[in-house]
Formats: sequence, C-alpha cells, structure tokens
Amino acid sequence: MAGNSQRRNRRTSNKKGATVGSGGQRRRGLEGKGPTPPASARKGHVKNRLANAKAKKQATRRPVARRGGKGSSEMVVGRNPVFEALRDGVPATTLYVQQFIDNDERVREALQLAGQRGNIHLMEAPRAELDRMTNGLNHQGLVLQVPPYEYAHPEDLAAAAFDEGEDPLIVALDGVTDPRNLGAVVRSVAAFGGHGVVVPERRAAGMTAGAWKTSAGTAARTPVARATNLTRALEAYQKAGITVVGLAADGDAEVGDLEALDGPVVIVVGSEGKGLSRLVGETCDFLVRIPMPGGAESLNAGVAAGVVLYEAARRRA
Repeated sequence: MAGNSQRRNRRTSNKKGATVGSGGQRRRGLEGKGPTPPASARKGHVKNRLANAKAKKQATRRPVARRGGKGSSEMVVGRNPVFEALRDGVPATTLYVQQFIDNDERVREALQLAGQRGNIHLMEAPRAELDRMTNGLNHQGLVLQVPPYEYAHPEDLAAAAFDEGEDPLIVALDGVTDPRNLGAVVRSVAAFGGHGVVVPERRAAGMTAGAWKTSAGTAARTPVARATNLTRALEAYQKAGITVVGLAADGDAEVGDLEALDGPVVIVVGSEGKGLSRLVGETCDFLVRIPMPGGAESLNAGVAAGVVLYEAARRRA
C-alpha cells in the first residue's frame, strides 16, 4: 500500500503546470463558413481560371469606334459623267466598259484616269448586262461603280477637334436635300478650317457622287457624320459645352455680332425654302440672320454656311 501511494505522489509531483488554452480557435474552427461559393469564384477551380481569362481579354480588348453607318452604293452612267467623276476624285471600285465600244477621246480619257488611280477594276461587259445594271439608262458604254460612303458619328467630329486642342467648328444641315448643296458645304468647311458636317439620316442629302464632285475633292479630308435624330445630336453637342447657332431670316441678331463664334460652335443651316424645322430651331442656343442689303429673301445652304464659316474663321484668326 505504501509503495502504491509513493508512486501516485511521484506522478503528482511530476505533473506539468496549467496549459494555455486555444483562445476559442478550436471552437471557431468548428463553426460554419457560410454557403459554398460558386465554382467560378473558387481559386484554382477550372471555372475560376476561365472566368479570369475572359475578364482579362475583355479588359485588353480595344474599344470599337462608333460609326454613323454606310450609305448605299451608286452607279455613275454616261461618258461625260464617268469622266468627270474620275477627274474630280469621286471614289470608285469598278469601271464597266461595254464590249466593242467606239473608242472615242472621252472613253480613252476615262480609261486613262481609271488606270492612273491604280485601285479601280476594269471590267468588260456586253451591252445587255450594262442595260440591266443601269435599269435601261443611257450609259453610252461606260458605268462607274461608286462604293457606299463611310459616315462618321456626330460625336467623332467634336472629339477630333478637342483631341487637337481646337474649338469644334461644325456645320449641321437641317432639311437640305440637294447633294450639290451638301458638297458645297463640305468644301466651305474645309476652306475655313472646320471639323466636319452633320446630316440627318432621313429626308436629307447624302454623300453621293454628285456631292463628291461639288466638294472638289475636299470630301476626302472633311468627315461627314450622319445622325439618327438631329435634335438629339445637337443636344449632345450642348452637353459637351458646344454652342448651337441656327441661321434664320428672323434671327434675333446678325451674324457679325455673335461672340459665340469665337468658341466651340455648331452652325445649323436649314433648307432654302422652309428654313429650320421647329424642333431644331427651339433647340438652338441662338438664332441669327445674315444681313442682305440687296434684298434677297434667302441664300442656299452652301452660300449661307460659307458666310458664317468665314466670320467664325475671321474671329479665330
């Protein structure tokens, strides 16, 4: 009995002191960690790697530039019109020449100009095929294919000006349906350092071969934008800090008195007969008139735009 008691005491005397507790770590370790995250959020899971790769690809993808859409392709028919289009730099993809055509001077000149371009295909076709292509028009053996015009987006014009550190100078056309007037405005915008022209998508002139010819080649360096809704496009310009000035016969001030032409401005020109539409007129910040001592009632769009562009360029010089 005594020996057993001594052994128990020996064990008791060798017993270690109080041990430090876990501080609740074991208890917390037993607690739940909430719902299991989806596979795409679990690190190392194949779906997580795929999701990360997709996000990285989207982050590095270049933004797609917005465009104003394309026009429709066009045919220029007849020996003189085809020659003039080629001479004036109208874009073209294919020149169709009738088989066994009488090789007169105008035909030779057209073929020579097309060859000098270097990017126009020459195609020989029977008369019946050219009749079909032109719906029976008098093509005289020459047909020029004009590709669809690539319109800019209205915001592109202002953005390009701001990128160059310049105040935007833009012309918007409201209800102008003659392509020659559009071409004349493009030419004036180029001459006075403007940044482009905006036209509505519907009921308005587009960049046809006639507009290209009237622009005298300036359409190659002066962008034309097409707006789905002209009023909303003008409101977007106003939000970007650009003043919208409309030309009207009953305008409140004369063009020469408008200080807004010194800064970023959009000049809105209406049709020769009807002028600005009601909604467009109400959207303008200013309505101004061009003084005409000679007594003329109105100017066509090309001339009116040229007068105001000159005044804007004079103020900015």
